[in-house]
Amino acid sequence: MSKKQKAIVSVTNDLYTDQRVHKVCTFLLAQGYDVLLVGRKRKTSIPLPARAYKTKRIRLLFETGAKFYAFFNLRLFFYLLFKRADVLVSNDLDTLLANHLAKKFKSKTRLVYDSHEYFTEVPELINRPKVQRIWLRIERLIFPKLKDVYTVNQSIADIYSAKYNKEVKVVRNISPLWSGKEIKSKKELGIPENKSIIILQGAGINIDRGAEEAVEAMNNVDAILLIVGDGDVVPQLKEFVSEQNDLLKSRIRFIGKQPYDVMMNYTFHADIGLTLDKPLSLNYKLSLPNKVFDYMHTTTAVVATNIREVAYVVMTHQIGKVLDELSVETLSKTLTSLINDPNRLEKYHANCKVAAQTENWEIETQVLAKIYPKVV
Repeated sequence: MSKKQKAIVSVTNDLYTDQRVHKVCTFLLAQGYDVLLVGRKRKTSIPLPARAYKTKRIRLLFETGAKFYAFFNLRLFFYLLFKRADVLVSNDLDTLLANHLAKKFKSKTRLVYDSHEYFTEVPELINRPKVQRIWLRIERLIFPKLKDVYTVNQSIADIYSAKYNKEVKVVRNISPLWSGKEIKSKKELGIPENKSIIILQGAGINIDRGAEEAVEAMNNVDAILLIVGDGDVVPQLKEFVSEQNDLLKSRIRFIGKQPYDVMMNYTFHADIGLTLDKPLSLNYKLSLPNKVFDYMHTTTAVVATNIREVAYVVMTHQIGKVLDELSVETLSKTLTSLINDPNRLEKYHANCKVAAQTENWEIETQVLAKIYPKVV
């Protein structure tokens, strides 16, 4: 009896909130692969809920910086080297070197690259040119040799295609069709029942993603802002709020990192969802956060900054408002205007419901099916 084909998927995060990777792993499982997802284990990592595929978290001495990336890739390389695999799936540039080197010893193994962002232009690198050059060298060394590449939107695909003369497919990070089963009430979630709800969610609530402006804007918005998720700027936001007046404190709720289904309960009860990336780096200019589609699928109106791919989705489907500029004043005025116009909000909510029928993961997987054909 022949062995089941095995896919090893690798990523540098701790696996808990990465919905794109989870969706790809689930799809691979449905295609007949034996799936193993490899990531990291941090000191603060929460135990993973049960999943249909296998997982492995690597412990490391270092959690950030160059030493973390170097040791992670070293550990990952040796782990992959001694594991049987028919397909290696590298998620983002920070796992590509280890996968590429392991592939050299596995002539019959396919290497597939899933680029979640325009990695060499992330804010953490553009202000550190020496480090950026290292990642660029790795990309230039390996990318031209890749055969199977896909990324999260057409803008990034076009750049990579022009830069390396490669076909780059697009698999957007869109939510699956959401059933809305087992929805808890506002009371059960501890959300005020007599207030409008605004949500900012995500695993990367970092600097330059608009969280600071959102918090300050709530001084002038009669609503509750839920911050559901985590990121580099969250500790600073908590400290800032703790030093403010009681009114602002009463309007901000830090929910923290949640499993996807739990998070979507909060999103479902929100009237407005925020996606406020600033176009300060090329990576952010080209981003298309999956929260846009989470909001869409829960019929939550979107307020977004004028980021190309995000603005296109919001304006095409008329599911919310695109800001001309991001400032505390502009944001507070926009939010207040929407809250005071229930008819317009209802129209956005209705448009979300229609848009979700075509903007969903089930349709996106038609591209994945060509990259990972059925093996059963």
